[in-house]
Amino acid sequence: MDRQFQTHTFEPVFDENSEILILGTFPSVKSRECNFYYGHPQNRFWALLSKILKTDLPKSTDEKKRMLLANRIAVWDVIKSCEISNSADSSIKNVVPNDFSAILSRAKIKTLYANGKTAERLYNKFVKENTGREIVLLPSTSPANASFGMERLLKEWSVIGKDLNI
Repeated sequence: MDRQFQTHTFEPVFDENSEILILGTFPSVKSRECNFYYGHPQNRFWALLSKILKTDLPKSTDEKKRMLLANRIAVWDVIKSCEISNSADSSIKNVVPNDFSAILSRAKIKTLYANGKTAERLYNKFVKENTGREIVLLPSTSPANASFGMERLLKEWSVIGKDLNI
């Protein structure tokens, strides 16, 4: 695999009212191109959240940010920089994790969720010791997670709606 060193170039989405934090691993090639989270058109993240939150599917980056913040959801990634081949989580090496102190000190985060097993594993390996907080595993919304159709994802991710009393 031809790994390249990459640095996360966009900020987390959160404010002082954020109650849950959804963590991915590292932005995909498409997300890096559009400079925002879950930018691949086949990623089910935005469609899934809009169903759970009972809102219209956001299209623009501003609409996505507004939907997250209006529903007390923060989004970020575990990794600040790493070596990665294209968008393959399995190729990630030489991880430098993000610093979560700003989010956790300024927001009212009560639950952390991992968008997929790799995000959970990397959080537990590189971040948990510093935060002292557990993370809840949710199945990945990535198109690479073909074993989970939208119905099955919705069932698993509905815990977010319950957590937010929606």
